[in-house]
Amino acid sequence: MCKLVGFLVAVSCFGQGRPASAELIQKLDITVFADGRGLPVGKGTAAAGRAIYKSKCAVCHNDNGEGREKQYPALIGGIGTLATERSVKRVGSFWPYATTVFDYIRRSMPFDHPRTMGVDEVYAVTAFVLHLNGLVAEGMELNEKNLAAVKMPNRDGFVPDQRPDVKARR
Repeated sequence: MCKLVGFLVAVSCFGQGRPASAELIQKLDITVFADGRGLPVGKGTAAAGRAIYKSKCAVCHNDNGEGREKQYPALIGGIGTLATERSVKRVGSFWPYATTVFDYIRRSMPFDHPRTMGVDEVYAVTAFVLHLNGLVAEGMELNEKNLAAVKMPNRDGFVPDQRPDVKARR
């Protein structure tokens, strides 16, 4: 009988593969929490992120984050619209934490080559996207110590599930 070990199936189940080393598990565990735990050491500014964004992101999201209609989503706009009948869910208006923006970019972008950007590139692109939304200054350096402190407009827009069978807490 196979035994699950974390997200890996024990080697003895199929006679192939090898147990994951602690080094491999650490390399694969790139979890970043809303409060900043898990952020890697690094830094970046929107000014530095502009060129990286242009070469790796603009092909899909356009030069200033306006997106490509019916193809790739816009990254800007919508701030202040969530309580209206015509809410616009974008990075600046909907995402509750800057750390989540960093985590998503690090894991998933660029779309055709995810996880190919270095940590400093991810900080820089995150800073640029937040700058496009008017949330950080172009010269502000974002890093593992201050990214969680960036106050997103919808930070308090998500509430814990109050059902008794759900263990979520804020």
